Amino acid sequence: MNSKLLYLIISHLPITTTSFCFDRTCTNLSSISHGPVRKYPTDLPTFSRANKYRNRQTYFSLYSLADSISSSSTQLNAATLDSPVIEDTKIVSKIEDKTAQSDWKSDNFVFGLESSGLSRPKGKVAQIVVEGDDLETTPAQLALVTSTLLTHAIVAAISISGLVSNHGIISGSVLGVMTAVASYISADLGSGVLHWSVDNYGNGRTPIFGSIIAAFQGHHSAQWTITQRGLCNNVHKLCTPFGIPTILAISALFHSPTISLFFAVFCAAEIMSQEFHKWSHMTKGEAPGLVNWLQEVGFILGRREHALHHIAPYGCKYCIVNGFCNEFLDSSGIFRRFEHQIYKWNGVESNAMKLDPKLREKTLSGKYSLD
Repeated sequence: MNSKLLYLIISHLPITTTSFCFDRTCTNLSSISHGPVRKYPTDLPTFSRANKYRNRQTYFSLYSLADSISSSSTQLNAATLDSPVIEDTKIVSKIEDKTAQSDWKSDNFVFGLESSGLSRPKGKVAQIVVEGDDLETTPAQLALVTSTLLTHAIVAAISISGLVSNHGIISGSVLGVMTAVASYISADLGSGVLHWSVDNYGNGRTPIFGSIIAAFQGHHSAQWTITQRGLCNNVHKLCTPFGIPTILAISALFHSPTISLFFAVFCAAEIMSQEFHKWSHMTKGEAPGLVNWLQEVGFILGRREHALHHIAPYGCKYCIVNGFCNEFLDSSGIFRRFEHQIYKWNGVESNAMKLDPKLREKTLSGKYSLD
């Protein structure tokens, strides 16, 4: 019905109403809040002549009613709607569902939870879930990542030089290689601890790691998005916890070439773990040949290893440098033990337990292994 025609008909009625009937049930119109009128439906509920018109508030209530039926964006005061028939039309439930959905800074921003607001698009579709995020590499990201990795490389080179100077070429070189290998394996373990923690605890408001937490949750809903990011766009967030201030502080604090080398490799591997992670989501045809070879020899994270992580409730295979530590962590159930202990301390459930009631029951009963 034309909006102007509706106005003329209602405004000239000698007797009008403050209640309407819908599916033979009357509801008080004065309980409906007045939203902005955008468009009107083609058919309206029938109106009873139960009450006489007393003030012009009735007119605006009728217009709000028309708008609320035609567009779910009109906001109603759901608390004052006392008709069960209105609830049957799902006007109230739609609004409640919309307000219950979480943004990226909420504790419920967990893919798989009904209130998360996250959905999985069909196909290899990029999906931005964190406000302000973008797939384009910016000059600031390029400068940050380049300077960070360059600083780590310089610290590593100075540390190796110090080892050779202190222990000779052979002994110093052997010690340097052993330190680098130990650091790389530790970085894989560290990536698993980091991945487990951001997958299961915190939210977008968490200091330092907030955007990383939200990004990992969004990644579960659209895992192909990461493959469309450039190197600097993909890893720049990790330059905050593992960046220049961290490595310089460690080097200044310990004055040890061995320790400096260990953490230079460790921090660089943690930063690059996100790029290794990206490559694990690319097909052999999409990834460079060198990357395919490094995956095959086990130096970086492989596709099959990481694919197991993307099975709900995302409770295993957290390590993303090369996945070397995944078998031990999953078979020992160490992360389930942590989750159980955290639950005992503060009553906070891991996201994995929220997503899988059976896993929750198993964890809280002391059965930690994922075998």
